[in-house]
Amino acid sequence: MADDHKHEHGTMDITEQEKTFDGFMKLTVRGTIAIIVALILLALVNA
Repeated sequence: MADDHKHEHGTMDITEQEKTFDGFMKLTVRGTIAIIVALILLALVNA
């Protein structure tokens, strides 16, 4: 039963997953930069 479906590694279309991951990484990087800038501005205002 388990041998009825053969899957070959590397044959699946992953373009949508790659686009989603790229969007996630862009959001993460931009969010991190925004937080760092906000922390720097807060440090300058309170100094």
